[in-house]
Amino acid sequence: MRHLIVPVTPFEQNCTIFWCEQTRQAAVIDPGGDIDRILQALKRENLALAMILVTHGHIDHAGGVHALAERTGVPVAGPHEDDRFWIDGMPQQSRTFGFPEAPAFIPGRWLVDGDKLRFGEIELDVLHCPGHTPGHVVFFHAPSRLAQVGDVLFQGSIGRTDFPRGDHDTLIRSIKEKLFPLGDDVEFIPGHGPLSTFGEERRYNPFLSGRFG
Repeated sequence: MRHLIVPVTPFEQNCTIFWCEQTRQAAVIDPGGDIDRILQALKRENLALAMILVTHGHIDHAGGVHALAERTGVPVAGPHEDDRFWIDGMPQQSRTFGFPEAPAFIPGRWLVDGDKLRFGEIELDVLHCPGHTPGHVVFFHAPSRLAQVGDVLFQGSIGRTDFPRGDHDTLIRSIKEKLFPLGDDVEFIPGHGPLSTFGEERRYNPFLSGRFG
């Protein structure tokens, strides 16, 4: 599997394209905005978009989902249904954060822990990792040892939990009980900022070393 990060929105959110090298079928994860930029990246790599995946319902991750689905006709999967209230409130989020008007959407498939997603010859594992939001999910490709973790974990930091229905203790459990058992060698793409590995964060992230977490 190959991947490409396309920074979008004023929040520089890491919209991510995963694709199958054999079939050139692709999934776009978290198209928060700048849809033309995402479509140009797909065209540049000669990819056929098969699905749109959403880690959680915050606007910088999901604000462009409706537009991308409307322009491409591909199905949307995710997040977990516990984030429905965030998605229903997408127009209000756009006004609050000064984003272009973003319609709400209903994914074709709400995701739950243990789900599998397939495009081309790629299979992704779905992990429900609440805490930043109650319905946050993570996408993991075991053969590549690569995960897209949204706003659960960052290099040297963790996701905010001061938004509605965020919970710090739940977030820490998600990281320590769902992500870290995947292996120290797993590289992850966060929702913002540089890539890291679970091993690096387990050892050096101050929010997870016991000092804060």
